[in-house]
Amino acid sequence: MSMKRVCVGLLLGALSCSAADQAVQVKDEEVDKSVERGLAWIARGQLADGTFGNGQAQNTSGIWALCGMAFLARGHVPGTEPYGPVVERIVTKLAEVQRADGYLGGNDGKMYSHCIATLFLSEVSGMVRPELQAKIDGALPRALKIILDAQKIQKDPNNKGGWRYTPDAGDSDFSCSGWALMALRSARLNGVQIPPEAIKNAVEYVLQRHDENQGSFGYTDKQSHAVTLTGAGILCLSLCGEHGNPAVGRAARFLMQKYEELPKQEYCFYGMYYAAQGLFQLGGKEWQTFSRWMYETWIPQQKEEGYWDRNEQDRYYQTAMVVLAFTVPYRQLPIYQRDETVDEK
Repeated sequence: MSMKRVCVGLLLGALSCSAADQAVQVKDEEVDKSVERGLAWIARGQLADGTFGNGQAQNTSGIWALCGMAFLARGHVPGTEPYGPVVERIVTKLAEVQRADGYLGGNDGKMYSHCIATLFLSEVSGMVRPELQAKIDGALPRALKIILDAQKIQKDPNNKGGWRYTPDAGDSDFSCSGWALMALRSARLNGVQIPPEAIKNAVEYVLQRHDENQGSFGYTDKQSHAVTLTGAGILCLSLCGEHGNPAVGRAARFLMQKYEELPKQEYCFYGMYYAAQGLFQLGGKEWQTFSRWMYETWIPQQKEEGYWDRNEQDRYYQTAMVVLAFTVPYRQLPIYQRDETVDEK
C-alpha cells in the first residue's frame, strides 16, 4: 500500500505568524522531537506479547491498536527499524485474542476496542510480510462482519445506522459509531466490498447527532460532549464525501469558538485527536489556528520520560492519542487521505 508523506515543513507554514500574534514559535523539529519521544516511551513499555505496561493498556485491544496506529502515523511501518517490530507484535496479538466469531473487543468487551482494532488491521494491511498478512487476511473479514451485523440490529429511528458498546446493542452513540464508520471506510479504501448502504446509514446517523443551531455534534443527542465530538463530525463527513455538507461548515465554526475548552473536558485528548483530524481535512485558517494552539499547549506538558498524562484513562492511550493528533500533517495513515472517488460506483 502506498503512503504519502506530506512534509511536516507544511506544518510550519500553518504555525508561522507574526511575533505580535504569538508568544511562542513552535518549530517543525520541535514537533518531530516530541513525537519521537512519545513513540520511544510507548515502545519501551511494550511487553513481549504485544501488550503495554501493567494497567489498562495490558488488557485493552483498542489501546494496542491506537499505539500501533501512532507508529504508522509517523511512518514507522512493519519491516523497518526501530519500531516495525512493535507494530508487528500488535498485529500478532490481535490475531491471537480474536474470538471465533470475529470479535476483537478483548477483555474490556467494548465495541470501541473492536472497531479501533479493526481499523488498525485495515490500515496496516498490505504493509506486512506474508505470514503476518495471512493473519490479517484471516482476522479482518470476520471483524468487519461483526461491525456490519451490529449495524443491522433493529433500532429506533434515533439510533438506526449507529453502534454502541456491544454488537447486539439496541441503541447507538456517536463516539463508537465514528470508529466503526472509519473502520468500514478504511476497508473500502483497501478494496473490500463494503455495502454502500452501510456507509450511507452511518452518515445519516452522524447527521442526526448534529445541532444545526449550535453547530455541534453530540454523543447520544445533539449537545452532550459537543466540544469533544464535534471534530469527529467534521472528520466522518469529510472522509465520506460530505465535505461540502453545510453541517461541516457549521461544525467548524462551533469548534473554532470552543477548542480552547478542550483541556476542561473529561476526554481532552480524545477531543483533540478528532479536532486535529477534522480541521486538517478543512485546512486553511482553521487548521493553522488550531494547530498552533495544540502544539504550543501540549508540547510543554510532555513528561520528561516522553508520555502525556492528565488522568484521562491509561498513559499509553493518552500518549498515542496525542501522537496521532500531532502527526496529522504527515498524512501517513491511508484512512485520513480523503479519496472522494471511492464511492463513485
